[in-house]
Amino acid sequence: MLRSLTLATSCSSSPSLVSKPFFSPSPKLPLSFSPISLPFPQTKRSVSLHRPPMNILKNLGFGANNKPAPSMENSAIAQGPDDDIPAPGQQFAQFGAGCFWGVELAFQRVPGVTKTEVGYSQGFVHNPTYEDVCSGTTNHNEVVRVQYDPKECSYDTLLDAFWARHDPTTLNRQGNDVGTQYRSGIYFYTPEQEMAARESLEKQQKLLNRKIVTEIVPAKKFYRAEEYHQQYLAKGGRFGFKQSAEKGCNDPIRCYG
Repeated sequence: MLRSLTLATSCSSSPSLVSKPFFSPSPKLPLSFSPISLPFPQTKRSVSLHRPPMNILKNLGFGANNKPAPSMENSAIAQGPDDDIPAPGQQFAQFGAGCFWGVELAFQRVPGVTKTEVGYSQGFVHNPTYEDVCSGTTNHNEVVRVQYDPKECSYDTLLDAFWARHDPTTLNRQGNDVGTQYRSGIYFYTPEQEMAARESLEKQQKLLNRKIVTEIVPAKKFYRAEEYHQQYLAKGGRFGFKQSAEKGCNDPIRCYG
């Protein structure tokens, strides 16, 4: 007689793809009932602490979205160009390389960078929230917009910092962070930036034995993230230990504080 049904997940062959069981008992049902019991063992593994847990398939952009579909007008705004203007004599650059906290700190440390902001871009929803982006249904990426002085910092220098900060060969993923909002991307503002980015990718590809999946597309509407995300690690992060944003600092970056 069938007494119980269990779901077993194996983390030995692919430890970072499963962060929790795909199924869990409905909150409307008791945890156990007769005559059949359905215990589902929990998979214990480390996960990132800066976002709410969610189904891995939803993270990858699959699954239902209870919110109404964005209007064509709002989608057009979100897919439009970044129309913000940098300070006089400055230029913008925009990058996606995983969780934007650590990426921002890396760029804060680059001499010639005069301002950094974290935000959301490349999606279809106007004025998205962090929760919207984490749902995996808006196609936004977590990005860092860098303002820099081209007389003191070349775009190639920013590209070097970008490649050094993350693994550009993992699709929609950086470490335990899984989802389309963690994809690798270079978002250019000028034809010169686009050319430099593509040449840099070709050089980087020769150094790696896996295919680079970094997207190189025009910069689109930039939505500044909530204030608590800005300069998060320099302000102390999750645990209150400030990390240096001084120019030229080479201290290891603790991703979540």
